Amino acid sequence: MLTLNRLESTGSKEAVYQRICEQLDELLAGETNFIANAANTAALLFQSLKDVNWVGFYIAEGKELVLGPFQGLPACTRIPFGKGVCGTAATQLKTIVVPDVNRFSGHIACDRASQSEIVVPLLNWGTLLGVLDIDSASLNRFDEEDKEGIESVVSVFLAAQATPDLPDFGEEPTGA
Repeated sequence: MLTLNRLESTGSKEAVYQRICEQLDELLAGETNFIANAANTAALLFQSLKDVNWVGFYIAEGKELVLGPFQGLPACTRIPFGKGVCGTAATQLKTIVVPDVNRFSGHIACDRASQSEIVVPLLNWGTLLGVLDIDSASLNRFDEEDKEGIESVVSVFLAAQATPDLPDFGEEPTGA
C-alpha cells in the first residue's frame, strides 16, 4: 500500500509542484480509472496547496461540464460551455488564471468565499475530457508559476489515463 507523506509547502513553487507531481505519479501508478484518479488528484492538491478552498474536476458531457470528484464545499453541478471560468476554459481549450473572480464577466459563484481561480482543461489528443478547477479565498493567489505547476500536475494525471479504455466523455466544444 502506498504511504503518502504530507507535503511541506515550503520552498519555491516549482519545488512544491515537483513534489506534488512525484507523489501523484506514485499515487496513480497502475490505476487507470478516471474517476478514482480524479478523486485522488483532487485530494492530494487540496491537502498540498496552501490557501485553496476548492479543488475539483468538471467532466465534459455533451455541451456542458458536469461536476466530478472534488474537495471543498458543495459546488455547481452543471456549467454550460462558454459560461464562467470553467466553461470559458473548456471552450477556449486553454488555462485561465483569474486574479479576481469579481472582475471576470459571467463568473459563476458556487462558493462566495472564492476570490481567485485557475482552471486547466484536460485534453486528450485535442479532445476535451473536462477541466481541473482550483479556487482560493485570497485575491491574486495564482500566478504563472502556479499555471505551469498545475499544468504539470494535469500532465501526470492524464498520463495515468493512457489506456485504450479512456472514456469518451462527450463532444469537443465549439468556439463561443
